Amino acid sequence: MIDWLDSATVGFLVVTLGTLFLIGELLVRAKGLFGLLGLGLISVYFLHHLNGDASTWVIIFYLIGLALIIFDGNVTSDGTIAAIGILFMIVGLATPAPDLIYSILVGMGTVIGAVASLLFLKIFPHRNMWSKMTLKESLSSEAGYNSINESYKDLVGKKGKALTAFRPTGTVEIDGEPYSATSGSTWIEAGTEVDVISVDGTRILIRRAENEQQEDVTTEENS
Repeated sequence: MIDWLDSATVGFLVVTLGTLFLIGELLVRAKGLFGLLGLGLISVYFLHHLNGDASTWVIIFYLIGLALIIFDGNVTSDGTIAAIGILFMIVGLATPAPDLIYSILVGMGTVIGAVASLLFLKIFPHRNMWSKMTLKESLSSEAGYNSINESYKDLVGKKGKALTAFRPTGTVEIDGEPYSATSGSTWIEAGTEVDVISVDGTRILIRRAENEQQEDVTTEENS
């Protein structure tokens, strides 16, 4: 095939990029481009190194690993089966390598490529892979958040200052701490003094402080 793939360094780069694009295709919507690039690179690697009876089971091993990652992303979403899938992929790629150093580099390339693919999440639109894991993390944070919000009830009746304009949601500072809040259907400008009217779970309802309301009325009468 391609003589430069006899080099362990080149093999490492090919496997790293191939894994990067293949896993990246599972994570983000790249219109199939990443998938084609990844499959192309991995296919070149296999075609160069595989020969004899080992070729069939090695490819099957690799495909099983890829399938386990897809299964984990769509069904279990806890990362355990995906980790096993990565191991299968490493075995599938490292087995046909010509020597131990090459095998180690190929294994490292698989892991590095898989981890580096997470960077695509910062650039491209996400797929729904591992959505359950994301939901669990969100719920865990929410659980901690709710425990904090128990103290929100003590905010009722306190005064604060609108840090942002409320149209009708924004940020209010109460006792030196920022909170997300809503003014209901009232628009409040930034810097306005406000009163906390009620707290319902994570929802803090505010209104203009009485002195602010009186100033508004006085202004209207004078005008």
